[in-house]
Amino acid sequence: MKYYSTNGKAPLATLQKAVVKGLAEDKGLYMPQSIKPLPQSFFGNIQNLSFQEIAYQVADCFFGEDVEADALRKIVYDTLSFDVPAVRVKDNIFSLELFHGPTLAFKDVGARFMARLLQYFIRDLKDSKDLKEVNVLVATSGDTGSAVANGFLGVEGIHVYVLYPKGKVSPIQECQFTTLGQNITAIEVDGVFDDCQALVKSAFIDKDLNEHMLLTSANSINVARFLPQSFYYFYAYAQLKKLGLADNVVACVPSGNFGNICSALFGKRMGLPINRFIAANNENDVFYYYLQTGSYYPKRSVQTIANAMDVGDPSNFARIFDLYHHSHAAICADISGATYTDEEIAQTMRGCLAETGYQLDPHGACGYRALQEGLREGEVGFFLETAHPAKFKQVVDDICGTDIEIPARLQAFMKGEKQSVSMSKDFASFKAYLMSL
Repeated sequence: MKYYSTNGKAPLATLQKAVVKGLAEDKGLYMPQSIKPLPQSFFGNIQNLSFQEIAYQVADCFFGEDVEADALRKIVYDTLSFDVPAVRVKDNIFSLELFHGPTLAFKDVGARFMARLLQYFIRDLKDSKDLKEVNVLVATSGDTGSAVANGFLGVEGIHVYVLYPKGKVSPIQECQFTTLGQNITAIEVDGVFDDCQALVKSAFIDKDLNEHMLLTSANSINVARFLPQSFYYFYAYAQLKKLGLADNVVACVPSGNFGNICSALFGKRMGLPINRFIAANNENDVFYYYLQTGSYYPKRSVQTIANAMDVGDPSNFARIFDLYHHSHAAICADISGATYTDEEIAQTMRGCLAETGYQLDPHGACGYRALQEGLREGEVGFFLETAHPAKFKQVVDDICGTDIEIPARLQAFMKGEKQSVSMSKDFASFKAYLMSL
């Protein structure tokens, strides 16, 4: 499979190049030249397949031409060593719980898959004279950093640099990537997530840096990070089908950088029978504004209690725009939007807990509310509960009057000593730091 750039000015790339480089030479995002549909027989029997069996068949469509079958199967099965259950919250609303992985967040799927695929390609390149240590740059507004850091922790030949906005991630999230050491370096940037993302993108296109070190990204701009996230949409559908509820399905995705919903849209192109999608935003409503007006105006992100969605210029909008051939009408036919203030998110968390006994985190609350308000008669919806509520313990406890128990895995991170490098949002400083390594 060849990969092209959304900007259309870079040469076609192999999967290996797309994964190792992350970003195309013209600053565009890589897209597969074709999207292979899955046979109807697959969907006819999907309810009888395991998560790993489903994911392998989906992965084979994306990566089967470029990765040996046994290696790809091992990558998929190693990645998905945990369940992603669809839990009924109300009669027609389910929570797809994506927080049962090692760092208790949805990004464990993409980060673990990418770590294993990148390691596969590094082994393949070992005899190359050009092989150097691979340096992974990742910007995070919360969960990406912890998932990527833990996915790559201890992997030989790879060093990870996690850039995060100072004071704008939860204390527990911060502990998950600043206490690891080894091949993980945390960089605390005096800015917002968009500043961190801008530093990463600038590094990829800087000639001096790329001559000095081999750089790649583990953000959802990397095809190996965002495409595997499609796996759990297929699995959610399988679980609903097993319950006899798959005739009219709606998926609601709390959205920040839009890699998650973008992977779902790829799934739909492969034949996944989800009728429509809802992109649920917090007050960072750039995409919602686009849906309403047809105009896309990035703006500086604002801080909210749903901090992982605090993105003012979502990278993967370029992929969605390309996938739908720049058609606003076509995008709106598949996706609707919703946007909520902090107070509305808090009201939803309290209301859901009182009415159903289900504890939402701030991001899942956006998805749950959008389904409550947007489901039509005869539809069944699932929303993505993207992280364990304990990762936002102070916020959740203050809103809901609870005392959430912190899982043992999170407690272990909190015992470590913080190790981080402080940095301004100025690219010259970041470049000088990397050039000194």
